[in-house]
Amino acid sequence: MRVITGSARGRRLMELEGMETRPTTGRVKEGIFNIIQFDIEGRRVLDLFAGTGQLGIEALSRGAASAVFVEQRRAAAGLVRKNLELTGLAGRARVVCGEAMAFLSAAGEKFDLIFLDPPYESGLCQGAVEAISKFDILANHGIIICESPAGQELPAVEPPYFLHRTYRYGKTQVASYHREEDREI
Repeated sequence: MRVITGSARGRRLMELEGMETRPTTGRVKEGIFNIIQFDIEGRRVLDLFAGTGQLGIEALSRGAASAVFVEQRRAAAGLVRKNLELTGLAGRARVVCGEAMAFLSAAGEKFDLIFLDPPYESGLCQGAVEAISKFDILANHGIIICESPAGQELPAVEPPYFLHRTYRYGKTQVASYHREEDREI
């Protein structure tokens, strides 16, 4: 698992042993960053269910202003910190070791880009999208990228949030949600 491009291009990221963490495949990660390639520079990023931190690190490498990584497991949060150090991006990042839904309810800040890649069978994607819209922590014109198993029902949202598009990469589906206050319904 490597950083695709940007300031940390080619840097190899450390991974946790075992099957508890399922990193996003290279093909899916490349697809995600093709989708948002013009929406990264200078943005505030939230990598919820961070795992190894690879999505937030890729965004930082491509010019995001800052990133917050939220991971419940202590070993994984420690790994995110190590990966940030390895890539030289730690100065623009904050790692929170805690439960994702609790973080969303107390965030107190808005993000421009939010990555959601929870454990597939947990049902947390639905709850996270609903909580993000309920607590309104996505900035206007912001984007949520939600990775889930292909065919899984996607969370419904209320304006100003909307499901922009879905993409399929083999057994993985990626949903792109946007927030636009001035959008005609």
